[in-house]
Amino acid sequence: MDPGRVLTSLFVLFAAAYVGAYVAQRFRQPTVIGEILAGALVGPHLLGWVREVESLRTFSEIGVIVLLFYVGLGTTIRDMLRVGRHSLAVAVLGVALPMAAGVGLMHSLGYPAGVAYFMGAALVATSVGITARVLLDVGQARSRAGQVILGAAVIDDILGLLVLAVVAGLATRSFSRVHIAITLAQAVAFTVFVTLIGRHVVHRFSVHIGSFRVRSPEFVVAMAVCLGLSALAASIGLAALVGAFLAGLVFSETREVEQIRTRVEPVYDLMVPLFFATMGSLVDLRVFLRPETLWLALLITLLAIATKFVGCGLAALPLGRRDALVIGVGMIPRGEVGLVIALVGLRLKVITPDLYGIVVVMCLLTTLLAPPLLWRMLTRRGRAEEAAPGRLAPFAAQDSREIASSEHEISPGDIQDDA
Repeated sequence: MDPGRVLTSLFVLFAAAYVGAYVAQRFRQPTVIGEILAGALVGPHLLGWVREVESLRTFSEIGVIVLLFYVGLGTTIRDMLRVGRHSLAVAVLGVALPMAAGVGLMHSLGYPAGVAYFMGAALVATSVGITARVLLDVGQARSRAGQVILGAAVIDDILGLLVLAVVAGLATRSFSRVHIAITLAQAVAFTVFVTLIGRHVVHRFSVHIGSFRVRSPEFVVAMAVCLGLSALAASIGLAALVGAFLAGLVFSETREVEQIRTRVEPVYDLMVPLFFATMGSLVDLRVFLRPETLWLALLITLLAIATKFVGCGLAALPLGRRDALVIGVGMIPRGEVGLVIALVGLRLKVITPDLYGIVVVMCLLTTLLAPPLLWRMLTRRGRAEEAAPGRLAPFAAQDSREIASSEHEISPGDIQDDA
């Protein structure tokens, strides 16, 4: 591995990511789309300016650790308890239906079980950063429908992480009910243990963090916990990003959380765009010149749209038909979690590069199609419902502050999401 070539590739990918983000922003599109497409353009399959993709992939994946850690910092256990039964119902049905439909479709097309599980898992998680931006722009982030969308997206990203942990564990084992039960039990036990015990430990010792004789002790301790829990999660067969998210969650209610977030943002701005550009460089857009691949990409995309819209809309029907329609459309966009799941499947050699590219196209198309539909629906309604006191106001207020602070769809400002 030539250090000069690796550094050159890093420079090209990093510059391309921000140029792509700028172009996407000029066309009023989520900047993550620009980052991924820029990576695909300069990658080995098109222009060929970056050929050290395998060498960069491990390094760039630190970006997803930082991404999920930041997501956790913006989500508190208290917030999740406030989302209410409607958000929970929307999240659960909005995960179960896409997962079942995706697995069923891939099975019916003759794909192995591992491929079917990963493709189903890639359909589950909503990217709330995009929807939250539309809600804020039309003044409905604090409406009843807006509250349910924001709360449900937080829950379904957590469910998405658990689904990823299960399917990643299954990828290296035989597909038996015993292994499924063990993997699921590990994911749940690890999550419960860290969020309950870890939260208590961090609260107990956070007052002493300032006594460490190092620069930015809050950042140092938080990142050490993040990397440690990521490594622990990976060592017991779960996805490392689950540990990163939980690390952010346990620090989210400390007094030092804003200091930690401020210190993490420059690392985020370096690593996360690089991560998505690297992901894009793995996509060979030429595969879509083959009719069979293009057909499957469109079929997966239609399935992703229909299952989220129907599942989340049905769960929201007790709120009324109009709110159910808004919630169904608002939960359609897929984003970083779906891309991460596909990348994990690619790394484990469970899914092929063609299927990885199909997932990327699905995420891009759902991200592009849903915001205009949601905007039109909300502006036609011409009214904003006031948030019920004490329920999801914290989600709306925090999203408003964060999304206003940055233009990245998945930048520190936009992620009141996901995980």
